[in-house]
Amino acid sequence: MANTLPKLIAILGAESTGKTTLAQVLAAHFNSPWVAEYLRDFCNEKNRTPRRDEQRHIMEVQVAREQRALNFATAHHAPYVFCDTAPLLTAIYSEYVFADTSLYAEANTLHARYPFTIVLTPDIEWVEDGLQRAGEHVRGDIHRLIKHSLGAIDAAMVEVSGEGELRTRNAMEGLQNLPIPSR
Repeated sequence: MANTLPKLIAILGAESTGKTTLAQVLAAHFNSPWVAEYLRDFCNEKNRTPRRDEQRHIMEVQVAREQRALNFATAHHAPYVFCDTAPLLTAIYSEYVFADTSLYAEANTLHARYPFTIVLTPDIEWVEDGLQRAGEHVRGDIHRLIKHSLGAIDAAMVEVSGEGELRTRNAMEGLQNLPIPSR
């Protein structure tokens, strides 16, 4: 059997939909690395949310982290790299918060690196978690923008709902049932 390269898996969802938890659980299950959301680190380090002119930086650092994890996964023969968010979500929030659509072209191009995207529905309880939270009231709008954006680029995706283990099981089933093309 030929070695296959690890696949980047994007996990997208509005805030407080369980992206980090799911990325960690899937990474442990598949013995693969996961990439933390840089936005969280940025907000904690700066003690504020990013300005409009810092959104591109957020995207670039996220991509660099993903590349490092992909290199690690390749060296260690891991099947996946689970990404707790992706540049597309930065572009979506840039549009939503700043009415800035300038990041979409690059984010759409970068999204082609993920052969599969897991989209988390905002059907679990919202939990306050740091500075980057816009609030529970934005989750429905962000979810619709995610689905619209993924549809516009014809991205392979599965929408995952449910709480706790059910959410994880639904994500694993989606991952195993959806054909993922070779890179």
